[in-house]
Amino acid sequence: MDRPTSIPLRVGAWCVNPNTGQISRDGATVRLEARTMRLLVFLAQRAGEVVSIDELLEQVWSGVVVSPDSVYQAIAALRRLLGDDARQPQYISTVPRLGYRMVADVSAWEENAIRSLPAPLAVPPVLVVPPVLVVPPVARATPAVPMSPAPWRSLRPLLIAGALCFLLIGTMAYLYRSAGPHRAGFSSAPTHSIAVLPLLDLTTQEMNEEYFADGLTEELIDRLSGIPGLSVPAPESSFYYKDKKLPVTDIARALNVAYVLSGNVRKSGSTLRIAVRLIRASDGYVIWSQSFDGSYDDKLKLQDDIAGAVAKTLRDAIRQVPD
Repeated sequence: MDRPTSIPLRVGAWCVNPNTGQISRDGATVRLEARTMRLLVFLAQRAGEVVSIDELLEQVWSGVVVSPDSVYQAIAALRRLLGDDARQPQYISTVPRLGYRMVADVSAWEENAIRSLPAPLAVPPVLVVPPVLVVPPVARATPAVPMSPAPWRSLRPLLIAGALCFLLIGTMAYLYRSAGPHRAGFSSAPTHSIAVLPLLDLTTQEMNEEYFADGLTEELIDRLSGIPGLSVPAPESSFYYKDKKLPVTDIARALNVAYVLSGNVRKSGSTLRIAVRLIRASDGYVIWSQSFDGSYDDKLKLQDDIAGAVAKTLRDAIRQVPD
């Protein structure tokens, strides 16, 4: 396959649908950013071949001036979405000094063909038999015996108990809803636990720094995971909520954490500004926020410096939180 395609593809265990911008597997669906989808489709079209960095820049980033670092970040993000491991790749393999190669099996997604439904079974005509009037023999009348009220009296305690249970369940449901998120759902979350949500790229409408923001998110997760006693969900769990419009309290409840770290990336000239905030999951209040500025020239060093500064600040703050 060497022409652009819009038909669904099977890439390994994933169904890749360029028309909807989604990939799906085992009932789970993930929406890809447009350039990430173009990268995946282009590699799939050249499955088994080594694709150089220059080819990727020309085909995937056509008309956009970016550095090879953008390709590295994009490949890392795509591997994460596919559940791939760069050390034991099942989808994208790195060929040192040459480029990348799609090593997964690629084919058309055959299950999209419309299957014709089976013809309805023919129903044989129903033979209508006229009813036969049967006259029962005349029986001798017997005096009616009044029904004893004893069975109804025996059921009365069960009916009363059922009504009380229904009332009790309704009362507990009302109290649970009125308790709010700070009482329901967070009691089991570890006190020293935090989830890092994917940082938002607010630099331009083209989102040219999305891969930098994703890379910084992963760096933050790695640094915070190294703090003794601090529980941090894996990147796969955090990136599941990327671009999902959900309240922070709902995400924290799903990830079972007490705090959430969120933020964004902005650019002014040759300076990148990264703003982060720490949110308490029980009530959604921001309890700490800070901005970090750095030179745009060395983005990898900037990621490392900011992740280290945030980790140090949070480590000092978390030590003051009682168990």
